[in-house]
Parts: sequence; structure tokens; C-alpha cells
Amino acid sequence: MAIQKVRAALGGVLFGQEDVVDTLLAAATSGGHVLLEGLPGLGKTLLARGFAAASGLSYRRIQFTPDLLPADVTGTEVWQDGRFAFRPGPLFAQVVLADEINRATPKTQSALLEAMEEGAVTAYGVRHELPQPFLVLATQNPIELEGTYPLPEAQVDRFMAKIEIVAPKRAVWTRILSETPQMPEAAAGPEDFLELRRRADAVRVASTGMEAVVNLAQLASEEPRLRFGISPRGAKAWLALARGFAVLAGRAHVEWDDLRAAARPALVHRLFLTEEARFEGVGELQVLEDLLAKALPR
Repeated sequence: MAIQKVRAALGGVLFGQEDVVDTLLAAATSGGHVLLEGLPGLGKTLLARGFAAASGLSYRRIQFTPDLLPADVTGTEVWQDGRFAFRPGPLFAQVVLADEINRATPKTQSALLEAMEEGAVTAYGVRHELPQPFLVLATQNPIELEGTYPLPEAQVDRFMAKIEIVAPKRAVWTRILSETPQMPEAAAGPEDFLELRRRADAVRVASTGMEAVVNLAQLASEEPRLRFGISPRGAKAWLALARGFAVLAGRAHVEWDDLRAAARPALVHRLFLTEEARFEGVGELQVLEDLLAKALPR
């Protein structure tokens, strides 16, 4: 299957990060955008480039800086042959790397919202469809670093998954230092990913699985440590990502392990703690684990 070939190819790009690769592929399979977070030098940009090369999809990179304008992302009108014509920006690609997205101002960050939600850009009153499949891979450094702007909550919610990339394990360091990652050859193409998305949409979810998602959403809305619960978009993202994991495993139905694997990347960035919870040292992951223990069977 094409997705397994892409998976194998990415194993030679980002060493020792199999869980990161699987989550990225599950999101791409189910049609979601991905936010990659980690300190500089851990391979976020390398992973995005490697995925674009292995997937056979068109690729553009946008380096986000404080002086970047929305038109630099979406495109602008230029005078050409005696009339104004729209010149598409770098957003018009199938895989768009929004590198260091949290170094641009919120106004520029928000230029991605329509594209991520609807797969189109409206410029000067005219709607322009983006090439399909369309996937935004955004990287960001932790917000405590100087010169960064936290993403607006509405935009964070547009990312199906947030993947935290951490330092590799000790056993992988020697390989990282001795081998040079090579950009893979294309192992798939646009039609392969469109077919994977159709396959993910057809993955079955048992009534017990649906009830577990509803239970967790209800529990989150009643959780005193959260400012508000998980939105319907968040619950759908969790279910869609679980379907992606099922496709990656070659199954036509979602299992409990798929829901567990999808929970952290799909939900942690959608949990907003109260000030009291933060003061007490509570973390989003701790709250999520408590909710999962109540909502899912052991």
C-alpha cells in the first residue's frame, strides 16, 4: 500500500521518531492539518520536506517572520497585460510548510484560516480553490522563547493534530551523527492520498466507540479544571485521526488502541486550563489522561 511505502521512506529521514511519523501519516490520511512543536534543531522542517518528497505532492515553504504580510501568503493582484491579474502566493501547493508560524503576527497567522477550513482563498472578492489534497504542516517553537506570538485559539483548533517532537533517545544519537538523511523518492501521489482519504471516511466506528467520544466530550464540559470543554470540531478531529490510525494499520474499523493513540495529538491542544489549575501545577496532559480513564475501557 502507498502509505506504507511513504512510512518506510520517512524512517530514513527522521531517525528514531516512529510515533511522530505515524501520527503525521494518520492525519494526512484523514485530511487534517498538523502543528509540529519542538525546540530548534529537532527535525521539524526536515520531516515536512521528507513527507512532501515521499508523498509525491507539490510543496511550498513559507518562512514566517514578524514583517510577513497576509498577501505574502495568499497572493496578490499585479498589473499584467493592461489589467489586474491574481498572482497566487505560496499557499497554492498541496503540502505547505508554515515554518515557525508563531513568529508572525496574529493577522498574518489568520490568513491561513480560510485555506485550512475550506481549501480555498478569497482575494479581492474572488474565491480561488486550492490544489487537492491540501495539507498545512506548521512548525512552532515553544512560546516561552523570545520573539514568538501564541497562535489564536481559533487557529489552533483548525489543526487536527499537534505533534510534540522531543530529543531523540540515546540509542539513536550515533545514527544521527554518522548518517546524513536523504530526501526520498516519491512513493505515492495525489490520487493515492485522495483514495486514502476516501478509505478513512469509510472506516467503521462501533456504537461503543462513538459513546466513548461523547462521554469524554461531556466529561470535559463538566471538568472544573478546564475553562471550557471540547468542541464538536475537536471530537470529530479525534475520531477522524483514529480512523487514520486504523487505515495505517490496514483495518476497516476503529479499535480502542486507535482512539488512545489519537487522543493526545488530537485533544491536548484543545484543552484550556483555568488559572487555578495552572497555579496548582496541573497540566493539560494530566487532565486528558484523567478524562480518558473515565471515558474509555481499561
